Amino acid sequence: MSFDPKALRAEFPLLMLAQPPLHYLDNAATSQIHRSALKAMSDHDMFQRANIMRGTHRLAEAATAAYEDARARAAHFLNAATPDEVVFTSGATAALNLVAHSFGDTLRPGDEVMLSLAEHHSNLVPWQLLRERRGIVLRFLPLTADGRIDLAALADMLTPRCRLIALTHCSNVTGAITDVATVVAAAHGVGARVLLDGAQQVQHGPVDVQGLDIDFYAFSGHKCYGPNGIGVLWARGEVLAAMPPFLGGGGMVGEVTPEGSTFARPPQRFEAGTPAIAQAVGLGAVLAWLSMLPWRAIRAHENELLRRLLAGLRGRSDIRILGPVDLDARQPVVSFDIAGLHPHDVCQVLDRHGVALRGGHHCAQPLIRHFGLDGANRASIAMYTTQADIDALLDGLNDVVAVLR
Repeated sequence: MSFDPKALRAEFPLLMLAQPPLHYLDNAATSQIHRSALKAMSDHDMFQRANIMRGTHRLAEAATAAYEDARARAAHFLNAATPDEVVFTSGATAALNLVAHSFGDTLRPGDEVMLSLAEHHSNLVPWQLLRERRGIVLRFLPLTADGRIDLAALADMLTPRCRLIALTHCSNVTGAITDVATVVAAAHGVGARVLLDGAQQVQHGPVDVQGLDIDFYAFSGHKCYGPNGIGVLWARGEVLAAMPPFLGGGGMVGEVTPEGSTFARPPQRFEAGTPAIAQAVGLGAVLAWLSMLPWRAIRAHENELLRRLLAGLRGRSDIRILGPVDLDARQPVVSFDIAGLHPHDVCQVLDRHGVALRGGHHCAQPLIRHFGLDGANRASIAMYTTQADIDALLDGLNDVVAVLR
């Protein structure tokens, strides 16, 4: 399959319809939605809208089939052993909270969970809450000077009490990709499980959870060209089967009496109530589309733009790049600081040039503070990003300095 980023933009309605033209570089926060997802959701709600699982009329059966087909497509995208390992959630945050509550309920006081100082708050705060509820111990891997997780410290920090290592697959601040193989080998050495927060990785291609040899994987639909309000938790079948339910309600039970209830098998055990059916169908459609793309060509395109962006930023004496300044083991997410200028002001000036950038702490305050800052600017590249988008940002920085200094 050929790949043309300019032609690809026609498949993302907002990018084509925006007036004035939009240079969208906020993909790490939310990517634009692909037309396959929009069509799938629209068709579902127009032609087969009904509640799922328990209905016996034809609309309910069609809706159930579409929902389960979406689960199968997510399983294919992740190379899961079976669709029953896929739990639909409202997003990566909900998926991580589900693990912290359900798997967390199997932990005892003194058990350890290892995180890093590079985590998004969604993979930090739930574990802090679990510490308060269950008396577990949190250990934090330190960071290298360029903001990567310092895995050299892993062996010395691991103890036989470690039950889980929960890390970002790709940093939402620096773009650094975690060396998963090293983490998994160390975790297996002490019998610990491994969870990856994949929110920033999945928009850059399918993930092989079996090949990674991990136990949990979480991601959001809205960061991989799909709908808001839907996400995925993947977990090994035997791990899910041993976890108690997180939320109670319809659809996740077997028999209910005043004295107690029995619970459904996974994944239904973790999908209480009416789910986001249309959003799941939309996510399934876009994951099927993503699974067919020429990812080698897409990665080459993204790296070419990343190289251009890094060179342009490094060429300015007033700009400091946070994180790696090369293309090694990273995705095209670049955060930077302009000396003396607040990120929110920078983003507002760039918006005059049609450049959509993110400014703030990016829900990763420990990592931002590692660099001695309270916030930073962030540009994030997607498959539909073009050279014109990068050039608009670099040219706009001249106006930023002229206006704000």
